[in-house]
Amino acid sequence: MSELIDNFRSYRENMNAKILASDNKVMKRIYNIDTNTYMDGALTSRTKEMLGLVSSMVLRCDDCVKYHLEKCHELGLSAEELFEIFSVANLVGGTIVIPHTRRALEYWEALEAEKAKEHKD
Repeated sequence: MSELIDNFRSYRENMNAKILASDNKVMKRIYNIDTNTYMDGALTSRTKEMLGLVSSMVLRCDDCVKYHLEKCHELGLSAEELFEIFSVANLVGGTIVIPHTRRALEYWEALEAEKAKEHKD
């Protein structure tokens, strides 16, 4: 597994566990709302993850970008769809989003490499 992917997943999992272990009602509800927001409804989960990716890029949250990239990858988005998402994010967010686009592409490439390795094994 890519060190980039492994580091992100491990950190996120460990810190989320600590946050949820605090048993804070508000934090638990926020996490629950987040989970429920991305479920299929009038919009598909796939559409919602694409919206989440654009929003995260515009807000310049690299952790959020990685999270939504993983979900989009799991949902089978193509590279062509990914670059259209990048286009919307850069149009809405301006050129300040370009560095985040670079890191997003790097992470996507790591996800693709991981997938290719899994299919080899």
